[in-house]
Amino acid sequence: MTRLEREARTIETMIHLYCHNLHGSKVELCPECAELRDYALLRVERCRFGADKPVCAKCQVHCYRRDMRDRVRAVMRHSGPRMLARHPVLAIGHLIDSARSGRDGRS
Repeated sequence: MTRLEREARTIETMIHLYCHNLHGSKVELCPECAELRDYALLRVERCRFGADKPVCAKCQVHCYRRDMRDRVRAVMRHSGPRMLARHPVLAIGHLIDSARSGRDGRS
């Protein structure tokens, strides 16, 4: 799995966890979370840095619209602490990617 594929899978997993816990979804996402997932996956796919993409928190270019950025922050605040227990491989992979991203946001 490439780094971009892992990042896409991580954000999708975090959104599913958030929606399941707060909106009661079981299999399908609620419409608001489905919209956020589609938007986030599109942003990862179209990242101007391609394979050299830093983790979003360390990126110098904010490609998310303000409202979507706020929604993703809420998802990460909720899901981030739960990821290590529920999806340890993705969580550790994200932590490693974050540590590899330099101060300027480049890997």
